[in-house]
Amino acid sequence: MPSPDRTAAGGAPAPPRQDLRYHQLHRLGRFGAVRALLGTLGMVVALLVVVPLLLTGGYNSAGEPYGELSIDPLTPVGLVMVCLSLAAAVPIVIATTRLAHDLPGGWIMSVVGRLRWRWLVTCLGLATLALLGSVLLALVLPEHGGASVEGSVNEVTDRTIAFALIVLLLIPLQAAGEEYAFRGYLTQAVGGVVSGRVGTAVAVVVPALLFALAHGVQDPPVFIDRFLFGLVAGTLVILTGGLEAGIAMHLLNNWVFFGLALAFGDISEALAPVAGTWWLLPGTLVQSLGYLALVAWVARRRSLETTTDSVVAVGVLEGKRPRV
Repeated sequence: MPSPDRTAAGGAPAPPRQDLRYHQLHRLGRFGAVRALLGTLGMVVALLVVVPLLLTGGYNSAGEPYGELSIDPLTPVGLVMVCLSLAAAVPIVIATTRLAHDLPGGWIMSVVGRLRWRWLVTCLGLATLALLGSVLLALVLPEHGGASVEGSVNEVTDRTIAFALIVLLLIPLQAAGEEYAFRGYLTQAVGGVVSGRVGTAVAVVVPALLFALAHGVQDPPVFIDRFLFGLVAGTLVILTGGLEAGIAMHLLNNWVFFGLALAFGDISEALAPVAGTWWLLPGTLVQSLGYLALVAWVARRRSLETTTDSVVAVGVLEGKRPRV
C-alpha cells in the first residue's frame, strides 16, 4: 500500500516532499532563468526610473510646497524622496513575485509566508548588542573609520528636527526596501535557478556584490564594508529562513549612522559616504560576525523554522494564501 505521504486525494501520486530553504522559495511557483532575469530587469527599471520620475515629477508639479528637493546638498525633502524611492522596493518586489513567479508576497518575507514580528524585535535587540561590541572596539582603535562622536554637538534647528523625524520614521522603510530587493528577490531569483551548495553560495554572494556596487564609486574599505554586510545579511536570511535579521541589522546601522551624522557631523555628506580608512573594517568584522553568531545561536535555541515543506506550502497556496 502506498505511503499516505506519497498519495494525493483520489489515489493520484502526490509530489515528493522537499524541504525548501529561503533562497529556494521561487520553486513553489514558476521559476527559471528567463523569469528571474525579466523579473530583475523589471524591478531595476521600476526602482531606478519609474518611481523616481513619479515622485520628483509629482512634487515639482505641486510647486515644491515643503522646500527644495535636492540631494546635493541634501535637503529634508531630498532625504524623504530617497527614502520613499528605496521603500518602494517592498511593493515592487511583491508585485514582481506575483507577476513573474505566481507567488504571493508572503513568501518574500519568510519560509512561513509572513513577517515574524516577535523574531524581528528579538533581532533588533541582538543587533544592539553587536553594535555595542563594535563601539567598544572603536574606542581603542587609532581611527574610527566611519561616523564618530568627535567634536561638538550640532545646534538644534528646525532643519535638524525635520531631518531627525525623517530618519526616525522613514529609515525603517528604506532599510526594509533594500532588504526586500537584495536579500529578498535577488536571493530567491538566484536560488531558483542554481541548485545545490553552489546555488546557496551564489545566492548569498551575488546579491551582496550587487548591493555593494549599487552604492557607486567608493574607497576600497567602504566597498568591503558594504560587501561584508551583504554577505552576513544574506547568510542570515538562509540560516533563519526570513528577512527579519537582515532588516534589523540594516535598520539599526542606518539609524545610528544618520543619528551621529545629524548630531556631530554633516548629514548632507552621510547620504552616500564614499571615503573611509581601513580602520573601518575591524569594527565591521566584530559587529557583523558577532551578530551572525548571536542570531544563529538564538534561532537554534528557539527552534526557528528555517525551511518550508513544499507539499504543505503548495496546499496553502491552493487554499488559504499567506497574507501579504
